[in-house]
Amino acid sequence: MTAGADGGKPRRGSSGSSFHFSFGILPPPARRAIEAVYGYCRAVDDVVDARPIDTLRAARLLREYREDLARCWTGEPNRPVLRDLQWAVREFGLPRGPLEEILDGVAMDLDRSRYATFDDLRQYCLRVASAVGIVCLSIFRCRHPQSRDYATALGIALQLTNILRDLKSDAGRGRIYVPLDEIAAFGYSEVELLRGARTPAFLDLMRHQAGRARRYFDEAARLLPGEDRPRLLAAEVMAAIYRRLLRRIEATGYRVFDRRLAVPRLTQIGLALQARVTGQVAR
Repeated sequence: MTAGADGGKPRRGSSGSSFHFSFGILPPPARRAIEAVYGYCRAVDDVVDARPIDTLRAARLLREYREDLARCWTGEPNRPVLRDLQWAVREFGLPRGPLEEILDGVAMDLDRSRYATFDDLRQYCLRVASAVGIVCLSIFRCRHPQSRDYATALGIALQLTNILRDLKSDAGRGRIYVPLDEIAAFGYSEVELLRGARTPAFLDLMRHQAGRARRYFDEAARLLPGEDRPRLLAAEVMAAIYRRLLRRIEATGYRVFDRRLAVPRLTQIGLALQARVTGQVAR
């Protein structure tokens, strides 16, 4: 459930169009590297999203991906998706640690389908979303140390928005990414969430989740270093698209069980064009 193009494939992590319009503004080498990273995220995400899931087989495949990932630095990967990633590793010096963390996060979907608290969920978000952003900093050629904090906060914001959007599809897999203590605190229940019950308690719970996502978007905006702002323009397009997705979810009254909500394509095109012309994006 990685964040990015869909998402989150990566994550069921943003729609394919948001990926296209956000990163389509990059120069061709950087765009090729981003596509390699997101191809890797999609591939490992697919391992745990297979239905029906064979957990033993999925765990074995993830181990094989981890071994093949290591070959990006030590030899020649076996899988085409990792040979593409190896080019990006060599061209942009991608860090190995965050790429391994993505595997750690994906593997969490084999071990658990619930998160007791937000602290637990935050660890998942850091691995499947923030780690992707940290990898991309090398592609963007970011220099300021604070860009890592920006990527961390933005990754959490994107993943929390994905979680709201994908409540229905995740429930169909038996997964709940809303903290259980908060579900109970608002007088809702796991059973109600799994069957898509839209009650007053559900609406209160969703307002709380949306408010947290918004705070992480705001934190990312505050952390965006001026020195790297031009280099992070593509990430800012993605942030703007996802902010609009969050607003759309809120504006529909959290009707995420009725249909999969998305940002209109023309809006995404407009944000990408604005970035190209002005070098900045309206939040």
